[in-house]
Amino acid sequence: MAVERLGKFERIKDQGITWIIPFIHKSIFVNITEQMTDVESQEIITKDNLNARVAAQVYYKVREDDSSVKNALYKVNDYRAQIIALARTTMRNVIGDRDFSNVNSKRGELNAEIMSQIQKQITEWGLDVVRVEVKEIDPPKEVQETMNAVIQANNKKVAAIDLAQALATQADGERQAAIKRAEGSKQSAILEAEGQANAIKTVAEAEASKIKLIAAADANRIEVVNRAAQEYFKENAVTLKQLEVTQQAMQENTKFVIVEKGTNPTLVLDGGNGNTLPIKPKTSKMT
Repeated sequence: MAVERLGKFERIKDQGITWIIPFIHKSIFVNITEQMTDVESQEIITKDNLNARVAAQVYYKVREDDSSVKNALYKVNDYRAQIIALARTTMRNVIGDRDFSNVNSKRGELNAEIMSQIQKQITEWGLDVVRVEVKEIDPPKEVQETMNAVIQANNKKVAAIDLAQALATQADGERQAAIKRAEGSKQSAILEAEGQANAIKTVAEAEASKIKLIAAADANRIEVVNRAAQEYFKENAVTLKQLEVTQQAMQENTKFVIVEKGTNPTLVLDGGNGNTLPIKPKTSKMT
């Protein structure tokens, strides 16, 4: 609250009881809370020469320090009315420098710029602009219809793109699944072939080992026989030959007379009359 003495500012009084002299002192109430004022709709021409009706709301407050309260009372006649007029002018300037599409699509930037322009001009009034909200932007009817058609076309375009992307994603998924299945079949065939190859290799190695063992056994047996023949049969070779001859002769029904010493037989020929003729084989001299 401001107190005037004889029409002249005297002091700022905080809340509470204060004494004033009637007809000499005058108290003026100053609201320091946040306030809102409507900026009525007005027609503004945009940069691309489109007429649009624009309305807004301005939120502001008087700063709480004594100097700001005094400025709000004495540096501006009626800050409520003047801030509305200032907002209307600022909106025309800011929106007039923008295309309509930019004004309509970038409300946040538009609000911030209008607020900044107003704040620069009311700083000495002891006021702060809290925020500005452009609440209405109405283009001409034909422009609105065109915009609606464009929006619908864009929506259809976006829907078509989304559908195409969905189909592409589905096709890609199916392609990846087919690739995975093919890779799985390939790996399965490879593993099966490797298993068969390993089995064949194992059987071949087993057969080779078996053959090696048989060959080694045969070699050992032959070696044993040879060794036995060399050690035990070498000196009896002549006797073995005589026995073989005797066996062959007996198989042919030849008569033999076995002598006492040795196995050298005496061949007896039967002439058919009961007489026998002994034939002694030639003996070789041994050196």
